[in-house]
Amino acid sequence: MAIDMNVQELLVIRDSVLIIHQVREEWATKNSKILPYLHQVHELRKRFTKTEFQHVPIVQNEFAGALTTLSFMIQHRDKNFIDHIPVKIHDQPAYCAHVEEEADEKP
Repeated sequence: MAIDMNVQELLVIRDSVLIIHQVREEWATKNSKILPYLHQVHELRKRFTKTEFQHVPIVQNEFAGALTTLSFMIQHRDKNFIDHIPVKIHDQPAYCAHVEEEADEKP
């Protein structure tokens, strides 16, 4: 929608610290399912002269729920978008028998 409105400078506010740091390329993205979304963000970013990504805790952003609801109600005419990631809820917890230590000691 911002592209259609010819917006040049875009401020993206998100309540997920992890997502903001990954988009800023401050943290590595190790989940391969996230990589196509991250790539799409970087491609879309090229269409603006300036983009900024800020983290705002959900308790400080009273409009976050309303904006989320509105974003799902608005149909973008560009149908070339990435679908949401499906989330499955399992009845039993998953266990990992072996976890390797990361070389850089970062999350």
